[in-house]
Amino acid sequence: MERKDLNMILEKHRLWLEGDPRGERADISRADLRGADLRGADLRWADLSGADLSGAVLSHAALNYADLRGADLRGADLRGADLIWANLSRANLSRANLSDANLREADLIWANLSRANLSRANLSGADLDYSCLPLWCGSLSAHYDDRQLTQIAYHLVKAGLNSKNASEKTKTELSKLIDYANNFHRVNECGKIENGQEEQK
Repeated sequence: MERKDLNMILEKHRLWLEGDPRGERADISRADLRGADLRGADLRWADLSGADLSGAVLSHAALNYADLRGADLRGADLRGADLIWANLSRANLSRANLSDANLREADLIWANLSRANLSRANLSGADLDYSCLPLWCGSLSAHYDDRQLTQIAYHLVKAGLNSKNASEKTKTELSKLIDYANNFHRVNECGKIENGQEEQK
């Protein structure tokens, strides 16, 4: 997309957000925005579904309630971006920098977060079901909520107790977390973990 066209869309969107009848909600769905500089842009409620934003700079952008379903955000700079209630389901966020981003209540179902930097990101209320959460240092300082932590604990405990490779010492330690892990919000679907009882496969 040409920069002048993008600027026009952003200006009309700004007017739309202000309630100006000359404005129009931004529809940048399926647009090629690779490497675009959108730092600080106000894209609240914008439609960016399916857009290619790989390598784009969206640091400190306002993306509240934005539709980013299926967007390609590989390697995007989203540092400090406001993504409250954003729909990021099935978005590719691999290697994206989400440090200090506000992802409160964001829909991250099926999102690819492999190698994403989640340092200090606020994930309170975000839906991480079926997402690919990175197991590296960049996710250790993210701000998870109780729901997400019990989800992580459930997967750890159930996988560990069912593993033929885990030692008895490890299983003993994991069994101490069973009651906590059973607070997982999908426990009825995935099955309650019973103390001392491994799932037979």
